[in-house]
Formats: sequence, C-alpha cells, structure tokens
Amino acid sequence: MEIPSLFPQTRYGMPTADQILPNRNYLIGYSYLFRQPRWSMHIIDGQAEDVSVDREDCFRPDLRIPETFRCSLSDYRGSGYDRGHLVPSADRNSSRLENSETFLMSNMTPQHPDLNRKIWRMLEQEARTIALKENVVEVYSISGPVFDITKPFSKIGEDVVVPHEFFKSMLVEDSKGKIKIYSFLIPNEEIDVEYNTNGTVRVGRYNDFATSVNYIEFRSGLQLWNRLSGPTIEKLKKKVQKI
Repeated sequence: MEIPSLFPQTRYGMPTADQILPNRNYLIGYSYLFRQPRWSMHIIDGQAEDVSVDREDCFRPDLRIPETFRCSLSDYRGSGYDRGHLVPSADRNSSRLENSETFLMSNMTPQHPDLNRKIWRMLEQEARTIALKENVVEVYSISGPVFDITKPFSKIGEDVVVPHEFFKSMLVEDSKGKIKIYSFLIPNEEIDVEYNTNGTVRVGRYNDFATSVNYIEFRSGLQLWNRLSGPTIEKLKKKVQKI
C-alpha cells in the first residue's frame, strides 16, 4: 500500500500492516493477529520535552479498528505488563490533543516494566538528544514489537500477544544530506543495568543492543526504509551503528 507524501514520516519508506492508522504527526501500522501495533513511525522533535503540556494519561481504545481485533485497557489489567507507548508521550507535546493521541490503545504494546521504564525510556531520551544536535536536520523513527515463531507465545487479556523483543531504528539526516541509521533490538524482559553514582541508569547501556537494519528485518519480517536504494544504503543497512 502506497501512502501519499502528505505523511512526511513515510519519506524513506513504510512497512506493511493490516491497517494503517494516521494520527497527528505519527503513523501506526496495526496487526489484527497480534492485536497491537506492528510498528510506529514518527519524526522526533528534540525540543518536545521542553514544551509545557501536561501528560494526558487518557488511555482509550482506538475505535477505527474493527471491534474483533481491538485491544482495550482491560487486556492489560493485572497482566504484569506495562502499556508501552511505541510513540512516546514525551515526543508529542506541542498540544494537549497531540499528546492525547499517543494514549490510544493502538499505540500500546505489552512491555516488561523493567524494559519500559529503564532501557527503552533512556533510548527514547537519547533519540531526542540526537534530534537537538546542530547539524541534524531530522530524525525519522520506526519502532515495533518482534514475535519469534520459534519460541512459545504468551498472551494477555483477549488474545493480545506478548512480544519477545522490541526494535527501534532511527534514520538521521544531517545538514549535508548524509544519513546515519541507528538500530536496536532489545529483549522484552528484565534487563540487568548499571547505575551511575547519582542512581541513574548508565546511558550507554542500550548500545549493548545495537544491531543492523538487515537483522531487524530478518527478525521482524518487516521492510524498513524501503524507499532508499543503492550500494551506499545497502552498506548502511548492514552496519551496526552505536550512538
């Protein structure tokens, strides 16, 4: 399915999905089988956290999805998993309405609390830091769950499948037209972390999970940045780039 250029998030390509859900400044590709987003796409605003908009916390079902495949708040209740945002609330703070849209259940996926509140959160913060760099024009982000068909599946609620891993791939375009791609694949489980003397998680820990675009494509079954081609891009997609 070709998405028209009025969605700037798709400039460098877009994976497939059962249903495409356009929102204010982000896109979701939804999976009927897994009853959650298969991927999210958005352009990262490094200054989003500096905008004074209260976090809405208004979790609610996405009525655009057929009821049979829709996930709800009750699916997560008592499950032991967080309602993990694929597009972070902190990335969409230009208005209360925009922030509120990140709390649609179509943007949620079952994340282990340890992952959601530590490594994944710090990776999201680092992405905003990259977007603030003087020579960076834009940072495009694709994130999503990974389901390993060679391992047993567990479910919560009404058949919401718990992912085995999560990926995030960030395409960074600088002022000279050069591109870097940072990609990460992190297990959906409790992760040992190292702490700084002030009690915060050691910043570079997510680099232990750096990987290539090609490997994420292999693990997820998705095609990332598929509007780019040529030997330079193929080399970038094979490269493991740490932050």
